[in-house]
Amino acid sequence: MIPLIRTFMPPKDELMPELEKVLYSGYINQGVVVDDFEKELATYLGNSNCLTVNSGTAALHIALILAGVKEGDEVISTALTAEPTNTVIKQTGAKIVWADIDLKTGNLSPEDVERKITNKTKAIMVVDYAGIPMDIKKFQEIEKKYGIPIIEDGAHAFGASFAGKKIGNHFKYTIFSFQAIKHLTTVDGGVLCIANNDEFEKAKLIRWFGISKNVTRKENDISVQGYKYHMNNVNATVGLVQLKHISSVVGKYIENGKFFDEALKNIPNLELLEYYPDSQPSYWLYTVKVKNKQAFIDTLNTKGIMASDLHKRNDLHTIFNESMSSLPNLDQFENEWVHIPCGWWVTEEDREYIVRTIKEGW
Repeated sequence: MIPLIRTFMPPKDELMPELEKVLYSGYINQGVVVDDFEKELATYLGNSNCLTVNSGTAALHIALILAGVKEGDEVISTALTAEPTNTVIKQTGAKIVWADIDLKTGNLSPEDVERKITNKTKAIMVVDYAGIPMDIKKFQEIEKKYGIPIIEDGAHAFGASFAGKKIGNHFKYTIFSFQAIKHLTTVDGGVLCIANNDEFEKAKLIRWFGISKNVTRKENDISVQGYKYHMNNVNATVGLVQLKHISSVVGKYIENGKFFDEALKNIPNLELLEYYPDSQPSYWLYTVKVKNKQAFIDTLNTKGIMASDLHKRNDLHTIFNESMSSLPNLDQFENEWVHIPCGWWVTEEDREYIVRTIKEGW
């Protein structure tokens, strides 16, 4: 079976000596190795304010705190995402307001988001679903027009870019996940990219109980509510070794994605997604829209190709009942969207076989 998702790990002879070094160093908590990882991430992403944490969810929570989201506020979000994007909003006590998607991409519709803005809207959570950058230009205009911060959940879009700059540089807050199956994994972890220097310093406090690491414990005076959200040296070590391979790993996703963009054109009952101008997806999942979706999935699975829609639309979960609303575009998209393998493990022979199998029909 050609898997839909697979974890990349560097060669043992690269990774294990570095892990042994840190494991027996006498210091495995957040330290210099974490600092080094953040510096390398800053170089790769092009944003000097990279705050590593123990999960992408923790990064989202800190972003919501920095945005000032509190109980009684509203956060506009998408139901087409992994659940943590939205369960973390519930943690703040805010109400989720669903906006509909753009049928061409599966990402949030800027027009519908703008319709949902009220005087209670404190933040807008936007996802680069499946590695396709959202309509960044239009959302930048919304952020500027209303003064409402955009939180970009780029968990699927590490290595993607817009207007020549990698995702992580276009809004006040952008997060990435380093969970097991992402483009880059630290086994688990995440990073929050922050535009404002002062907020970056505040985020460092929030990540570690409100305690500053710049002075001793006895010199500290906690004035900000913090959490145990830090990354440790062990995870950071995995990340540092992973970063040595990230260009080739992400490059393989993009190479396969562009191949499918051309090879899957003009197939009856299959529609390709569109990409917004000046954007380069990182194709974490290759997404198509098909008629008779279940037959498509069953046919590919029977022939050794994993295909799935993967995520349950979040508005169907009981925890989000208070936010129920009409989302006609998502209703239509749900009947058609499906993912096929596209990652670093998909060989040229694999992708030719996938295309050939699809063209044979379902």
